[in-house]
Amino acid sequence: MAADILVVDDEAAIADLVELYLKNEGFTVHKFGAAAPALAHVGKNPPDLAILDVMLPDMDGFTLCRTLREKYLFPILMLTARVEDMDKITGLTLGADDYVTKPFNPLELTARVKTQLRRYTQYNHPPRDEAQEFDIRGLQISRQTHKCFLYGEELALTPLEFSILWHLCEKQGRVVSSEELFEAVWGERYMDSNNTVMSHIARLREKLHEPSRRPKFIKTVWGVGYTIE
Repeated sequence: MAADILVVDDEAAIADLVELYLKNEGFTVHKFGAAAPALAHVGKNPPDLAILDVMLPDMDGFTLCRTLREKYLFPILMLTARVEDMDKITGLTLGADDYVTKPFNPLELTARVKTQLRRYTQYNHPPRDEAQEFDIRGLQISRQTHKCFLYGEELALTPLEFSILWHLCEKQGRVVSSEELFEAVWGERYMDSNNTVMSHIARLREKLHEPSRRPKFIKTVWGVGYTIE
């Protein structure tokens, strides 16, 4: 069954280009030029993935991303004409799974869409012979239900946050480098200047109510990586 892709961009030429390439790959595309009609559509027909422009006429893409994350877990890609690292980090910490900077190569965007859908499907439908859940000192995470609980309280994790936490739990007792974590979760080559992992770890710690100096679960091994002991 073809995946449904939501595209929200007020630049018709860009939205049409994205639609053309995604439809060529067999995806069903729903285009909107503003946030309000897009939200109304999602309320009735949640997509499998959303592509959001940052600059929209009625609501910026960051706010739209945050609003979607309050109820939905499907992957979100941000389209931004801004190149500043803080803009990228803002989108990621608000729940976006990836970003593409304009102008972009439509083939690259299509590849990123496929990667996100593949990863999301993988973590919701894992192989039967792999571990399905972990319980680490009150932190419970299940691959079957794609849910995570801390002392019985469910945590609202994005798909990427879930994937990061799951990978660290799988490697419990081992130090996982930022490079390994990025390549395992994002499925792309890690660059030395990439601070994506750090921003997601910071967001995860907030949701786990971790003190910055003495975290109980996700610990930093300076110069090496992260570990759950």
